[in-house]
Amino acid sequence: MNNPKKEVFNPLFTNPLEAVSGMTVSDLNRYLPAVRQENEIKMTKNQMKEGLFLAEGRKGLARLPDKTIDLIVTKPPESPWQDISDNNPPLTLQEYYQWNEKWLEQSFRVLKQTGSIYLICGWRYSGMYHALLSNNFNVQSRITWRYNRAKDQPRLVIWRNVLSDIWFATKTNEFMFDQKKVSSFKEVEQNQQLNNLWGDILDIRIGAEGQYEGGKPEQVLKRIFTVSSFKLNWVVDPFMGRGSVGIMAKKTGRRFVGFETDQDQLLLAMKHIDQA
Repeated sequence: MNNPKKEVFNPLFTNPLEAVSGMTVSDLNRYLPAVRQENEIKMTKNQMKEGLFLAEGRKGLARLPDKTIDLIVTKPPESPWQDISDNNPPLTLQEYYQWNEKWLEQSFRVLKQTGSIYLICGWRYSGMYHALLSNNFNVQSRITWRYNRAKDQPRLVIWRNVLSDIWFATKTNEFMFDQKKVSSFKEVEQNQQLNNLWGDILDIRIGAEGQYEGGKPEQVLKRIFTVSSFKLNWVVDPFMGRGSVGIMAKKTGRRFVGFETDQDQLLLAMKHIDQA
């Protein structure tokens, strides 16, 4: 009696299914044990440490020492989580205003006297952020750039939104800009190439995995870093997402601290910054 041939079963997938979009099982085994929590943010003015933390932005900022950060670059979420363990229902407009007020107060506290903040936002909340920043900061300029992938498009057949704003504010009127010390009491020579209409920048993704999220493309971040920071400066993104600000910090030799409430996003940020 002839032995029947054994059937050969080919796997349907040559790689394991990704547990998190953009992360392989190998990635999870590498980065998940390295996730650091809010209570692990332990720094002093003389002992600052780079790191990514699973923490709500305001609470993460609250753990940083006074006057230690040179630059804050961020795009606040429009539907923020109040707590990591619970995705709360949407905030009312008044609650959202108060939530922003709290993290901006912490941002002001941690910035050095010469520090700056760049707040990226859509048109819908741009006026609110101008008012909020004006409470403590010196608002220096509103930058406008072309952003083709805004999600808050009108449902009616009216003007399509293709712009995004960046509010540039400083802690005092003594700050560094374009490699020079700027003072409200001194006249400075204007660089004609530095204006607040960045029409040459489009929202494009760089790299196969699109590490630079919508709203924070590489060209925007590179321009901000170039004019408002130096190598080894401390940069913070309280709402880190997939780590685009951290990637630029690494590429330009800055030191970075980032906070994120979504663990999946945090893991992707760890991977992207590690591979930058």
